[in-house]
Amino acid sequence: MLLGIFSLLLGIGAGGAWYVWSNYESQVRELLGWELPNDYAGTGNGTEVLVTIYSGEIGSDVATSLVDQGVTMSFDAFYDLLLADPSISFVPGTYRLQEEMSARSALDALLDPANKVELSATVREGLRAGEVIDALSAGTGIPLADYEAAIADPSIYGIPDVAPNIEGYLFPATYTFEPGSTAEDHIRRLVDETFARLDAAGVSEEDRHTVLTKASLIQREARLADDFYRVSRVVVNRLDAGWRLELDSTAQYGAGETGSVWSSGDALDADNPYNTYVIQGLPIGPIAAPGDLAIDAALNPADGPWFFFVTVNLTTGETVFSETVAQHEQGVAQLRAWCRASEENAAYCE
Repeated sequence: MLLGIFSLLLGIGAGGAWYVWSNYESQVRELLGWELPNDYAGTGNGTEVLVTIYSGEIGSDVATSLVDQGVTMSFDAFYDLLLADPSISFVPGTYRLQEEMSARSALDALLDPANKVELSATVREGLRAGEVIDALSAGTGIPLADYEAAIADPSIYGIPDVAPNIEGYLFPATYTFEPGSTAEDHIRRLVDETFARLDAAGVSEEDRHTVLTKASLIQREARLADDFYRVSRVVVNRLDAGWRLELDSTAQYGAGETGSVWSSGDALDADNPYNTYVIQGLPIGPIAAPGDLAIDAALNPADGPWFFFVTVNLTTGETVFSETVAQHEQGVAQLRAWCRASEENAAYCE
């Protein structure tokens, strides 16, 4: 057979041989055993490639994408592996691979969760909106300016018109985001999470703003889990009695103050819609990002007669709850004594 083919090629001359090769190369290679390889060897050439598997894609889609991006040499080399093992399935996401990988090594890489590329950020309970976007920017590498632009118009995320800004609507949790997602995508994710948590807690859409406002006060004022529910009771008791809430957390928020257990005189006297030493009722909106515990406490205050509270140990979070002004003043004196007890304590009170 081989001799016959050689004779044919020689007999038809150079021009004819070129015609046959140009039009029937694969058949000639198959007859002569000169077939080209359809697979690379090894785990790649060191050049990183990000391959995205989209939801709903099937094996043939993945095989095509790998060839198109220069990861694998051929469709067949990769797809044959999938045909040999029907149990193989892919998790949508973006994966870190290399150019010129063998089909086997490319498949192994796509099945290894360690190669999944994700942007992540942790948002802690009690952060203000500015601190939330700082955490997002630090975690994802997306410029802070992009997040500032993304929160400029809260209404695009379904936040009610009564909210003066996006404060309180960015749910605290650890998030992972796909590469290529935008700051606006991330903000929408946090807001949607807030709505989902409120829905799960049985909060109606029209009550969302009030509940988040109460919960944010509790989040900023309480330290220990049980005290979240006691602080909630103090808020309810004072509102029901027609008293001002007189919470330092709101006065400090309205004045833009941070970092001290004591509010400045300017903050306490400032006439703004957050300063509960001046206004009656709740502030105009949330003052921080409340978590699930604070939301639950806002909905389920503890039973109790308290109208006052003060944290008397800033390291342990021990808090004294009182019914009368005289009792509360004793608690404040206890806090001042704790602050004077050591330089270490004093650092918490500055």
